[in-house]
Amino acid sequence: MTRPSYQRSMFRTILLVILIALGSAGTARAQMAPSGCALWKADSAEQVGRNSNHYILLRNVQVDCNDIQLFADEAEVFPDADRVRASGNVVFVSGNSRISADRMEFNTRTKTGTFHVASGIANIENRGIERSLFGTQEPDAYFWGNSIEKLGPKTYRITRGGFTTCVQPTPRWEMVSGSATITLEKRAVMSNTLLMVKGVPVFYLPVMYYPINKEDRATGFLIPTYGSSTIRGQTITVPFFWAINRSQDATLEYDYFSKTGQSYGGEYRYIQGPGSQGTVRTQYISEHDTTYVTSGGTENFVAGSSSYSINGNMSQRLPHGLRATANANYFTDIAAQQRYQQTVALATASTRSFNGGISGQFGKVSLTGTVDRTESFNGATVANRYGAQPRVIGSRAETRIGQLPLYYALQGEFVTLERVDNPESTTARQDRSLTRLDFLPTLRFPYTRWQFLTFNTVLSWRETYWTESLAPGTLTQVSEPIGRQYFDVSTRITGPVFTRIFSSPGRKMKHVIEPTLALQRTSAVDNFNQIVQLDSTDIVSGNVTRVTYGVNNRFYTKRESAREVLNVSVSQTYYTDPATAQRDAQYQSGYDPNLPPSSYSPVRIQARVSPSQALDVTTSTEYDAQAHAIRTIASNGTLNRRWAVASAGWSQRRFIANVSGFNIPEQASNYLNASTNIRKPGNGFGGTYNFNYDLKNKNFLQQRYMMYYNSQCCGVGVEYQAFSYGTALATQTGIPRDHRFNISFTLAGIGSFSNLFGAFGGQQLR
Repeated sequence: MTRPSYQRSMFRTILLVILIALGSAGTARAQMAPSGCALWKADSAEQVGRNSNHYILLRNVQVDCNDIQLFADEAEVFPDADRVRASGNVVFVSGNSRISADRMEFNTRTKTGTFHVASGIANIENRGIERSLFGTQEPDAYFWGNSIEKLGPKTYRITRGGFTTCVQPTPRWEMVSGSATITLEKRAVMSNTLLMVKGVPVFYLPVMYYPINKEDRATGFLIPTYGSSTIRGQTITVPFFWAINRSQDATLEYDYFSKTGQSYGGEYRYIQGPGSQGTVRTQYISEHDTTYVTSGGTENFVAGSSSYSINGNMSQRLPHGLRATANANYFTDIAAQQRYQQTVALATASTRSFNGGISGQFGKVSLTGTVDRTESFNGATVANRYGAQPRVIGSRAETRIGQLPLYYALQGEFVTLERVDNPESTTARQDRSLTRLDFLPTLRFPYTRWQFLTFNTVLSWRETYWTESLAPGTLTQVSEPIGRQYFDVSTRITGPVFTRIFSSPGRKMKHVIEPTLALQRTSAVDNFNQIVQLDSTDIVSGNVTRVTYGVNNRFYTKRESAREVLNVSVSQTYYTDPATAQRDAQYQSGYDPNLPPSSYSPVRIQARVSPSQALDVTTSTEYDAQAHAIRTIASNGTLNRRWAVASAGWSQRRFIANVSGFNIPEQASNYLNASTNIRKPGNGFGGTYNFNYDLKNKNFLQQRYMMYYNSQCCGVGVEYQAFSYGTALATQTGIPRDHRFNISFTLAGIGSFSNLFGAFGGQQLR
């Protein structure tokens, strides 16, 4: 949701500086100084005294009153009336601001007066304005009016005038108004207001209310925004901002789509203090029936619908050291939800969820209570629903036992698990919900006396109780309680570590070889096949020994400072029970019941290379030693130079004909994504290009081009995006591709015009 941003603050700042520049005036040093001028000095080629309360300064007049200077061809001073009148090439200077006028009257006691046929320049750099919006030039505001009146301590009126931040002979943009009444640090009310760009009228407002309060937040309408896309057509967004108080605000929004309908949305934010804040966003979309013409000339009808979404998060500190948290990502129509997304990840997301909880720390004991629910969609219907209502977890922090090198910890959980398949079906609905009680004490013995060789041993005992189980020899869930007990002991050994240093003129290289060995033994679980397996707690395999072995190779280089330039690690796990390989979640490709039983996990290889501080690449892969094939591979890299930042990622799940779980062609994938951001120092111009490419199907999922250029006082930004929905989503959206074009004009001191539905990198309310 658009905010009263620094651009809006800039507009207010311009008005404040302009008005401060008009805040006082003075005359000259002569027979008597008006009250209100503690420091008084006047020079001129000729002085004429009419009487003791009236004298005239002629030719080359220069007057200093306090910290203000006045230049004019002629000035009259009336000390008894505290009035100064000047005419002919009047120049009024205060700080970094200057006003020129044909004539001027000013009262030094009431601080009121009028400038006739006036114009001026006010420098706003020291008000916190970002110079990049002015093309790195000095940020100045140019203003003018037939008359500029100071009506009171903080009230001004400009008649038939305007302002701009372009100080060229022909301003690129200007805001003109028939009349403007401004109350300093409160509001500006303008009538018959017209925005001109390069002399061309852009829009007209009969009345314009603009808040200019100190707090940088005030209630009022924000600038409307515009955009277009293939799906929504032409769009217009009208936002309204409500500054409730210093700690909370709300933004309301109306959106009109020429092809699909309209929407109403809002966002509420609050901050009560450190650790107590929240945001909630709501959107109601009303879509009418729409017909799209495809590239082949056929018509595709999409029925209208109404839907809403709620997104938000909250963290709130409570008395007695408690903390409440909540998150929501809920929508009623997945088709509408995906139709308005800007990124591939959001457009293909098929889950909605919410959760909330309260947690607290009581000495070394922590308690957490939560409720959560997640629903996954298969097409337009909910396929699965899972959650916990409620889940209570208690734990005691690891504590040393006397002076012994032993540490113990406790953890317990009570949870009512909700697992429902096809919850919207009357025939295929399957409810596997149950209640579980789990208790897990641990005892740890670390041995770290040797730097080159360390041992870390953990002994744990676990007891779990379920209110339901599976009938023996079947997959039928029955209301028969079941319990489980097992012991688990594990030891992780690091070392012996070998180190070698290579020296050359101006550089040192250090190579560290770090072997690792992890041993884990889990006692037998005799009733494993009767346990309802809902999450990782339930799928613990008993009577199995795991041996995980590997080696880390680290390379460090040192010039001015030491830095790791290469890290390569290789590891694999051996299981005495081959079925355990199907349930080992520590491997990306290992948690799959369709995999064939194996005594060995895939070989995991991870590498990170950083030859310089500007380049960093990380790669990980899992290799099936039995099939002699790579299962998965993922790589990400970033290059950061002076003008440009580039990043790229590649992920692949390979098709392996002779390995179950990987022999389904539809599940194989191969994706490439990249992004490049170029920005000239000073932000004069720049651009971004990013894409997501499906290497398997040889098509772009999305491409986005953004370019911008900022001159001294204005700029332009252009964005084009081609978005592909694919076969599945195309049925819901109505067309396979959405082409989006947005253009934004940035006016220094005014702001920019853009599309709120994701244009220029934004993703508000979605």
